[in-house]
Amino acid sequence: MDEDFLIQKLQERSKTGALRSLKLPDGQIDYYSNDYLGIATLRRIDEALRGKFLEHGSTGSRLLAGNYPLIVETENLIAGFHGADAALIFNSGYDANFGLLSCIAQRGDLLIFDKLSHASIRDGVRQSFADSCSFIHNDTEDLEKKLKLHTAGGSRKCFVVTESVFSMDGDIAPLSAMVSLCEKYGSYFIVDEAHATGIVGEQGEGVLQSMDLHKRCFARIHTFGKALGCHGAVILGSKSLREYLINFCRPFIYSTAIPQAAVSAIQAVYKIFPDMHQEREQLKNLISLFDRPGFSQSITPIQCYIIPGNDKVKEAAATLKKNNFDVRPILYPTVPLGEERLRIALHSFNSMEDTERLISVLSDKT
Repeated sequence: MDEDFLIQKLQERSKTGALRSLKLPDGQIDYYSNDYLGIATLRRIDEALRGKFLEHGSTGSRLLAGNYPLIVETENLIAGFHGADAALIFNSGYDANFGLLSCIAQRGDLLIFDKLSHASIRDGVRQSFADSCSFIHNDTEDLEKKLKLHTAGGSRKCFVVTESVFSMDGDIAPLSAMVSLCEKYGSYFIVDEAHATGIVGEQGEGVLQSMDLHKRCFARIHTFGKALGCHGAVILGSKSLREYLINFCRPFIYSTAIPQAAVSAIQAVYKIFPDMHQEREQLKNLISLFDRPGFSQSITPIQCYIIPGNDKVKEAAATLKKNNFDVRPILYPTVPLGEERLRIALHSFNSMEDTERLISVLSDKT
């Protein structure tokens, strides 16, 4: 069978320096993974689960054979920790965002999302029957213009979607102002807390909860595959929202349930990360080293250094690799053309000395 059409597309991407490939870790110092607290790297969950018998199969979707007491117990635990009325676990953060946004708004309703939202948000919006538009990144004035324009005199429901911590720049959305705008225009607020979970707040509860804004949100998404070091995600909201998703969210309805072994890990990590104060303090110390020109000035473990051009940013990553630092380049089209960057992810297990050396190598290179 002729596959020239595949080869042509791959060649086109290769010519722009944007061809992706899978790479295995090779023992260099980790400044690329999302394991911010070191839970996965230091095998903290393994210690918590040692000696327990774990079932690895769930045998079907939760509406058929895949529902079991442990997953309901874990959902109740998570809802309690995050101050929510109800929780529903999904197989991944992508499934949670895509599933929620593709089913929650109806034909004639409106989804307004931050222009730099994650692909899972954008794909969910695209799949929805609702109308949609974006607003300028973290710009509350532009958001209000869109709300005023699209909600005036109408009865349509409007949903505003953003992230609390953005994955490429590490910047934090102006959530307090956004909540107020949603209330002013009668809109529903949805926030993805993926890169805040475990990191932001006294117990790693996330940005919204740390600002006491969580009760004013329609839905929150927390993922487990980043700072929490395991797998899956949860949507938090009302009991009515949970029941709606069970009935109308296709990725939930038609996916085999997440297995008990994975849920055991999720439950274990929720008993671990709230007390990891020392690890969060180490992250703050590392973040302080990046308060210098050229870096994104993020107050989160995500630091970025813009080096325009796919070839140039790959060259900078290669230089760091030669110095035993594993930092991955983020290329166009993952980020806009001209905003290619090194995404430096900090972890509680990174040392101050290594991090200072990384900054020095990068400064000499650029």
